Amino acid sequence: MKQILLVEDDLTYSRIVKTFLEKNGYAVQTCIKVKDAQQIMSSNSFDLIIADFRLPDGTGMELLQWTKSKFPQTQVILITHYSDIRIAIKAMKLGAFEYITKPINPDELLATVKESLSVKGNEAPKTSSTPQKSSEPKVSKGSYVIGSSSEAEKLEKHIQLVAPTDLSVLVLGETGTGKEFVSRRIHELSTRKDGPFIAIDCGALPRELAGSELFGHVKGAFTGALEHKTGHFESANGGTIFLDEIGNLSYEVQIQLLRAIQERTIRKIGGNKEIQIDVRIIAATNDNLILQSGDGHFREDLYHRLNEFTLQAIPLRRRKEDLEDFSQQFLEESNARLNKSVSGFTPEVWEIFLAYDWPGNLRELRNIIKRAVLLTAGGLVEKDALPADLYEPSLQSTSTSMMGGASSMGNDLPSPKDYKSKWIEQEKELIQKVLNDTKFNKSKTARILNMDRKTLYSKMEKYGLD
Repeated sequence: MKQILLVEDDLTYSRIVKTFLEKNGYAVQTCIKVKDAQQIMSSNSFDLIIADFRLPDGTGMELLQWTKSKFPQTQVILITHYSDIRIAIKAMKLGAFEYITKPINPDELLATVKESLSVKGNEAPKTSSTPQKSSEPKVSKGSYVIGSSSEAEKLEKHIQLVAPTDLSVLVLGETGTGKEFVSRRIHELSTRKDGPFIAIDCGALPRELAGSELFGHVKGAFTGALEHKTGHFESANGGTIFLDEIGNLSYEVQIQLLRAIQERTIRKIGGNKEIQIDVRIIAATNDNLILQSGDGHFREDLYHRLNEFTLQAIPLRRRKEDLEDFSQQFLEESNARLNKSVSGFTPEVWEIFLAYDWPGNLRELRNIIKRAVLLTAGGLVEKDALPADLYEPSLQSTSTSMMGGASSMGNDLPSPKDYKSKWIEQEKELIQKVLNDTKFNKSKTARILNMDRKTLYSKMEKYGLD
C-alpha cells in the first residue's frame, strides 16, 4: 500500500482529504507543520507528500526543497490557491510533481495522486540514506509547437539558424515560457539529434551534491559515496546537456562548469583522471545574469562562455495568435493522459482565454486545460470547467468598492486596472513601512496590520519583501 503524508493545517480539510484517499486504497498520515513533517519523514518512508503551500511555521515550498534534498525519490504535490499560481509554478521548477488548487476537486486529486505514484523513478528502492537523484533527468514531453505569430516565426528562424552549429546557447525567458521545449527543438534540428538530450534543473540540485550530480564522483569521495557515480555531463557525451535555471549553481560549481567548457574535460569529485567529453551546452534562466555577475553571484567569464548565441522565449501574453495552437496541443495531451475525448472549447471559453494575461505562461495554460478536460463530461470545455480566477480576478471587488459613486464623478476616471495597480502599490508600501518600523518582527507586523501571519507571509512573498 502506498504511503502518503498529508501536511495541512486546516483540520477539517485534512480529515476530508485523508478519508477520501484512504477509501481509494492509500495509507495516509497527517500533520500540520513543516517541522512535524520533517520529523515524521526522518523515521518513516513515504511515496508521496501532499502539502499545503501556507503552513503555520513555513511554506510547502520549504518542505518541497527539504524533501528533494533528503528523499529525492519521494514525489511532492503542492496545494495552492489560484492566487498562488506563480509560486506553484516555481515549485514545479524546484521538483514538485504537480500542483492542485483549492477548492480541491476529488477526481482531479485522485488522478494526480495516481499519476505521481506511477512514475517509474518513484518505484526505485532506497538502498542508502544518502540522497540519490534519479539517473535519468526529467525531460519535456509532447511535440514542439512552432506557432504562427510573427514573434514565433522569428524564434523558429533563429532556432534553425543556430541548431546546426555547435555554439553554446543561452535561452532567456519568464518561468513557464517553454525554454526546455526550445532547447529540445535545437537538439532535434542539430547534428547531435541521435545523441542523448539530458535536461537538468539546476534549481532542484541539492547544493552539496550539485558537483557530484553534474560531473560524477568516485567511491569514497565523501561520506555516503558508496560507489562510483557517472555524472550528467558524461551521460550526455555525444549529445546535448540542457542546464535550466543556470543562475542557481553555486560559485564553486560555476568554476567546475567553466573548466568543463574551456577544456572539454571533466574530473569526477574525488578523482584525478581527466575525462574527455563532447557535449553541447544549452543553458536557460529567467534571471538577469549580467546583474548577478556584477554583484559577484555569477561569474562573468562563464556568462560569456554560455552566451555565444541568445534566444528569447516568448511570454504567452505576447503571442495570443498562438493560443489556439498550444491549446489544441495541450487538449490532445490531456485527452491521452485522462482517457477522455473532449473535442474543443466553447466560444465563451475562447473569449476568456484571449482576455486573460497568463502570468504562468504555457505551463499555466497546460495545467488549466488538463484540469478542464478532467471536469468536462461533454464534447466541449465550458466556462464552468475553468478556475474562476480566469474571469473573476480576486481583486475585482476591491477595485469596484474603491470606485464607489464613480458614475457621478464624470467619465475621466482611471480604469479598474489603474485602481488595482494603485491599491497593490499602496499595500506593498504600507507592509514595507510597518516591517521597517518593527525591525521585521513579523508577529508584531501582522498584529499592527490586523492580519494573520500566514496572510502576511503570503503578501511578503507576493511583493518580494522577504
